[in-house]
Amino acid sequence: MKVTEKDVAYVADLSNLELTEEERAHMVRDLNSILGYIDMLNRLDTDNVEPMAQVSDRYGVDTSKAGSERFAYANREDILFGLRPSLPHEEALANAPDADETFFKVPKVIER
Repeated sequence: MKVTEKDVAYVADLSNLELTEEERAHMVRDLNSILGYIDMLNRLDTDNVEPMAQVSDRYGVDTSKAGSERFAYANREDILFGLRPSLPHEEALANAPDADETFFKVPKVIER
């Protein structure tokens, strides 16, 4: 599937982005390049490739350990750390550009 300039203009409009013609052209080129690379990866035969827990040793992994032991740090108990009360309602709304006494007000973007 190729991304067209019409696709980019449509998504930019939905996102309220104002792109120049040059920016739209770059976006079309970049997105098609990404999709082309994904297509190339999808053609690779990965039937006999074992899943990996981590793809990189960049994050302080102990390389003296073997196999999945090296990535044991990635598995932990699902515990909630530092539970604390939420921001008071009035304080949350204090700096909003537009709000009533209950909610943030945002411009309608779906039905224009």
